[in-house]
Amino acid sequence: MRLPDEPELPPQINIVPMIDVIFAILTFFIMSTLFLTRSEGLPVNLPKATTAKQQQVPTKITITVDEQEQVSVNRQPVVIDDLTGKVRTLVGSNPEVLVIINADEKVDYGRVVAVMDRVRQVPGAKLAIATQK
Repeated sequence: MRLPDEPELPPQINIVPMIDVIFAILTFFIMSTLFLTRSEGLPVNLPKATTAKQQQVPTKITITVDEQEQVSVNRQPVVIDDLTGKVRTLVGSNPEVLVIINADEKVDYGRVVAVMDRVRQVPGAKLAIATQK
């Protein structure tokens, strides 16, 4: 019950908490979309190529050669002498396997050729080199 000497306050809707919630949701969606990029290999600076095109093959094996010339297969470090055996076990009996080489642009050309040579020794492995467009 209202007393007669009280002034009547108009009803108000406070929208500040709603704006805070909307900004929190917006921030969540922005941050989550930044992590949607999928990278199979380790981060390296890829060389550029004007004729680069995307490969669509269901099974991929990624070999990364980083700036320090360390070789890794699917993010697992491996010695270059064991590379052929590791790729052979990953390929198995699947004839449609694409082996992608992610080599940093500063890596020695001979090191990349050595990796390519080891991959070519595996029957059924198709070879590709990752570049930036």
